[in-house]
Amino acid sequence: MTAMQKMLEWTDATLLNDVERRTGTPVSACLQCHKCSVGCPVGPDMDLMSSQIMRLIHLGARDEILESQAIWACASCEACTTRCPMGIDIAAVMDVLRMMAVERKAAVPDKRGKSFNKAFLTSVRWHGRVFELGMMTLYKLASRDLFSDIDKVPRMLARRKLSFVPHFSRSVREVRRVFKRSHEEEKKR
Repeated sequence: MTAMQKMLEWTDATLLNDVERRTGTPVSACLQCHKCSVGCPVGPDMDLMSSQIMRLIHLGARDEILESQAIWACASCEACTTRCPMGIDIAAVMDVLRMMAVERKAAVPDKRGKSFNKAFLTSVRWHGRVFELGMMTLYKLASRDLFSDIDKVPRMLARRKLSFVPHFSRSVREVRRVFKRSHEEEKKR
Protein backbone atom coordinates (compact mmCIF):
# COMPACT_ATOMS: atom_id res chain seq x y z
CA MET A 1 0.00 0.00 0.00
CA THR A 2 1.38 3.39 -0.96
CA ALA A 3 1.65 6.29 1.47
CA MET A 4 -1.14 8.12 -0.39
CA GLN A 5 -3.47 5.11 -0.15
CA LYS A 6 -2.74 4.84 3.54
CA MET A 7 -3.51 8.57 4.03
CA LEU A 8 -6.80 8.22 2.15
CA GLU A 9 -7.67 5.19 4.26
CA TRP A 10 -7.07 7.27 7.42
CA THR A 11 -9.72 9.85 6.57
CA ASP A 12 -12.53 7.48 7.57
CA ALA A 13 -14.65 9.07 10.37
CA THR A 14 -15.97 5.76 11.74
CA LEU A 15 -13.21 5.51 14.35
CA LEU A 16 -13.94 9.02 15.64
CA ASN A 17 -17.67 8.32 15.79
CA ASP A 18 -17.12 4.95 17.48
CA VAL A 19 -14.80 6.39 20.15
CA GLU A 20 -17.15 9.33 20.85
CA ARG A 21 -20.14 6.98 21.13
CA ARG A 22 -18.38 4.57 23.46
CA THR A 23 -16.82 7.22 25.71
CA GLY A 24 -19.50 9.87 25.65
CA THR A 25 -16.77 12.49 25.30
CA PRO A 26 -16.35 15.01 22.44
CA VAL A 27 -13.08 13.82 20.90
CA SER A 28 -13.81 15.94 17.82
CA ALA A 29 -13.46 19.07 20.00
CA CYS A 30 -9.69 18.47 20.43
CA LEU A 31 -7.75 21.65 19.57
CA GLN A 32 -4.35 19.93 19.51
CA CYS A 33 -3.09 22.23 22.28
CA HIS A 34 -0.92 19.34 23.59
CA LYS A 35 -1.68 20.13 27.26
CA CYS A 36 -2.62 16.46 27.73
CA SER A 37 0.78 15.30 26.49
CA VAL A 38 2.74 17.85 28.51
CA GLY A 39 1.07 16.74 31.74
CA CYS A 40 1.38 13.00 31.14
CA PRO A 41 3.66 11.31 33.71
CA VAL A 42 4.26 8.30 31.44
CA GLY A 43 4.48 10.31 28.21
CA PRO A 44 8.25 9.80 27.85
CA ASP A 45 7.66 6.03 27.81
CA MET A 46 5.00 6.16 25.08
CA ASP A 47 5.57 5.65 21.38
CA LEU A 48 2.73 8.13 20.71
CA MET A 49 1.77 11.01 22.98
CA SER A 50 -1.87 11.42 23.97
CA SER A 51 -2.29 14.44 21.68
CA GLN A 52 -0.97 12.35 18.79
CA ILE A 53 -3.46 9.61 19.65
CA MET A 54 -6.26 12.20 19.58
CA ARG A 55 -5.13 13.41 16.15
CA LEU A 56 -4.87 9.88 14.81
CA ILE A 57 -8.45 9.25 15.98
CA HIS A 58 -9.52 12.26 13.89
CA LEU A 59 -7.68 10.78 10.92
CA GLY A 60 -9.22 7.33 11.45
CA ALA A 61 -5.84 5.60 11.90
CA ARG A 62 -7.35 2.62 13.71
CA ASP A 63 -4.51 0.14 13.17
CA GLU A 64 -1.76 2.60 14.11
CA ILE A 65 -3.54 3.44 17.35
CA LEU A 66 -4.65 -0.06 18.38
CA GLU A 67 -1.21 -1.50 17.70
CA SER A 68 0.60 1.28 19.57
CA GLN A 69 2.33 0.80 22.88
CA ALA A 70 0.91 4.10 24.15
CA ILE A 71 -2.61 2.87 24.90
CA TRP A 72 -1.16 0.16 27.15
CA ALA A 73 1.38 2.47 28.83
CA CYS A 74 -1.36 4.91 29.91
CA ALA A 75 -1.67 4.85 33.71
CA SER A 76 -5.27 6.20 33.66
CA CYS A 77 -4.17 8.83 36.18
CA GLU A 78 -6.42 11.41 34.45
CA ALA A 79 -3.76 14.14 34.40
CA CYS A 80 -4.56 14.56 30.70
CA THR A 81 -8.29 14.78 31.36
CA THR A 82 -7.93 17.47 34.01
CA ARG A 83 -5.61 19.53 31.79
CA CYS A 84 -7.87 19.43 28.71
CA PRO A 85 -9.43 22.87 28.12
CA MET A 86 -12.18 21.26 26.00
CA GLY A 87 -13.31 18.85 28.73
CA ILE A 88 -12.38 15.72 26.79
CA ASP A 89 -12.06 12.65 29.00
CA ILE A 90 -8.81 11.45 27.43
CA ALA A 91 -8.30 8.74 30.07
CA ALA A 92 -11.68 7.26 29.08
CA VAL A 93 -10.62 7.42 25.42
CA MET A 94 -7.50 5.41 26.25
CA ASP A 95 -9.62 2.86 28.15
CA VAL A 96 -11.91 2.45 25.14
CA LEU A 97 -8.94 2.14 22.80
CA ARG A 98 -7.57 -0.69 24.95
CA MET A 99 -10.96 -2.41 24.81
CA MET A 100 -11.06 -1.98 21.04
CA ALA A 101 -7.55 -3.43 20.74
CA VAL A 102 -8.60 -6.49 22.73
CA GLU A 103 -11.80 -6.88 20.68
CA ARG A 104 -9.85 -6.74 17.41
CA LYS A 105 -7.09 -8.94 18.79
CA ALA A 106 -4.70 -6.24 17.64
CA ALA A 107 -1.00 -6.99 17.74
CA VAL A 108 0.29 -5.51 20.99
CA PRO A 109 3.93 -4.35 20.85
CA ASP A 110 4.38 -4.88 24.59
CA LYS A 111 2.52 -7.92 25.94
CA ARG A 112 3.33 -6.82 29.50
CA GLY A 113 1.02 -3.81 29.16
CA LYS A 114 -1.90 -6.06 28.27
CA SER A 115 -1.05 -8.36 31.20
CA PHE A 116 -0.91 -5.39 33.57
CA ASN A 117 -4.28 -4.09 32.35
CA LYS A 118 -5.89 -7.50 32.82
CA ALA A 119 -4.40 -7.92 36.32
CA PHE A 120 -5.57 -4.42 37.29
CA LEU A 121 -9.15 -5.03 36.13
CA THR A 122 -9.26 -8.46 37.79
CA SER A 123 -8.20 -6.91 41.09
CA VAL A 124 -10.85 -4.19 40.84
CA ARG A 125 -13.53 -6.76 39.93
CA TRP A 126 -12.67 -8.95 42.95
CA HIS A 127 -12.23 -6.23 45.57
CA GLY A 128 -14.08 -3.20 44.23
CA ARG A 129 -10.73 -1.40 44.26
CA VAL A 130 -7.12 -2.28 43.54
CA PHE A 131 -5.37 -4.69 45.90
CA GLU A 132 -1.83 -3.81 44.86
CA LEU A 133 -0.01 -6.91 46.11
CA GLY A 134 -2.58 -9.24 44.56
CA MET A 135 -2.61 -7.29 41.31
CA MET A 136 1.19 -7.32 41.05
CA THR A 137 1.25 -11.07 41.79
CA LEU A 138 -1.22 -11.70 38.96
CA TYR A 139 0.76 -9.42 36.66
CA LYS A 140 4.12 -10.97 37.48
CA LEU A 141 2.79 -14.49 36.90
CA ALA A 142 1.10 -13.55 33.61
CA SER A 143 4.10 -11.62 32.27
CA ARG A 144 6.61 -14.18 33.57
CA ASP A 145 8.75 -11.26 34.72
CA LEU A 146 8.97 -12.31 38.35
CA PHE A 147 12.06 -10.58 39.70
CA SER A 148 12.72 -7.44 37.63
CA ASP A 149 11.69 -4.96 40.32
CA ILE A 150 11.66 -7.02 43.48
CA ASP A 151 14.13 -4.57 45.06
CA LYS A 152 11.25 -2.04 45.35
CA VAL A 153 9.11 -4.27 47.58
CA PRO A 154 10.92 -3.62 50.91
CA ARG A 155 10.68 0.17 50.43
CA MET A 156 7.00 -0.07 49.52
CA LEU A 157 6.29 -2.22 52.57
CA ALA A 158 8.24 0.18 54.82
CA ARG A 159 6.17 3.09 53.52
CA ARG A 160 2.96 1.07 53.90
CA LYS A 161 2.25 1.24 50.18
CA LEU A 162 1.62 -2.53 50.06
CA SER A 163 -0.71 -4.49 52.25
CA PHE A 164 -0.74 -8.27 52.63
CA VAL A 165 -4.50 -8.22 53.19
CA PRO A 166 -6.94 -6.85 50.60
CA HIS A 167 -9.25 -4.03 51.55
CA PHE A 168 -12.66 -4.29 49.97
CA SER A 169 -14.54 -1.25 48.75
CA ARG A 170 -17.90 -0.56 50.37
CA SER A 171 -19.34 -0.57 46.87
CA VAL A 172 -17.80 -3.89 45.78
CA ARG A 173 -21.24 -5.25 44.83
CA GLU A 174 -21.92 -2.30 42.55
CA VAL A 175 -18.47 -2.63 40.95
CA ARG A 176 -19.11 -6.33 40.30
CA ARG A 177 -22.46 -5.46 38.72
CA VAL A 178 -20.70 -3.02 36.38
CA PHE A 179 -18.26 -5.74 35.33
CA LYS A 180 -21.13 -8.21 34.84
CA ARG A 181 -23.07 -5.70 32.75
CA SER A 182 -19.97 -4.95 30.71
CA HIS A 183 -19.41 -8.67 30.11
CA GLU A 184 -23.04 -9.03 28.95
CA GLU A 185 -22.61 -6.07 26.58
CA GLU A 186 -19.47 -7.65 25.11
CA LYS A 187 -21.39 -10.86 24.41
CA LYS A 188 -23.95 -8.87 22.38
CA ARG A 189 -21.25 -7.53 20.03
